[in-house]
Amino acid sequence: MAVGRNPAGAGGEGAAAAKARLRAERLAARDAMPEAARAAASLALARHAERLALPPGCVVSAFLPIRSEIDPRPLLDALHQRAGIRIGLPIILKTGGLFFRAWTPGDALVPLGFGTSGPAGSAPVVVPDLVLAPLSAFDRRGGRIGYGKAHYDQTIARFHAEGHFPRVVGLAFACQEVGAVPVEPHDIPLEAVLTEAEWIDAAPAAGGEAHA
Repeated sequence: MAVGRNPAGAGGEGAAAAKARLRAERLAARDAMPEAARAAASLALARHAERLALPPGCVVSAFLPIRSEIDPRPLLDALHQRAGIRIGLPIILKTGGLFFRAWTPGDALVPLGFGTSGPAGSAPVVVPDLVLAPLSAFDRRGGRIGYGKAHYDQTIARFHAEGHFPRVVGLAFACQEVGAVPVEPHDIPLEAVLTEAEWIDAAPAAGGEAHA
């Protein structure tokens, strides 16, 4: 069930403040999930792998879970078993944004800082055709609230400036849904959101395009 329907601006609350409130609410709900429930939900993602409709040879970027994030690895294992699907994991740039290095399930990982791990520096850089993005909260119009650093927004904007337009799909638990995500100019839309319960195609707002 969607929660947090108070729109940006209500009661004088701006978009940034509304995002911070919704982020805190939905992360608290995510943190409150029992570990067994989070594990079962992560396994359920793999059952939706076919909904991604990936052509042979494409590159999918994902992430390794930190804190209470949903775990994409069962989904990545399912995708890896498909011929020609390659996987990339994110590396955080000091200047902001991300790039991605190739990774195969089972490969060794190295500490990268910021509480993350990823492929070694010898792994080749890849450019994703599909970005599977983590998030704090989402809505059904493609709105996404991240963690406040705009790493993914910066990265997708850079790809667009370079003439590359990857699909962007959010991965989350169903409890992270909200009624409406406030919009800011730098936000990048999600094509869809995949939860343990369903695949959600982003529906454009009345009179406009889907937004994040």
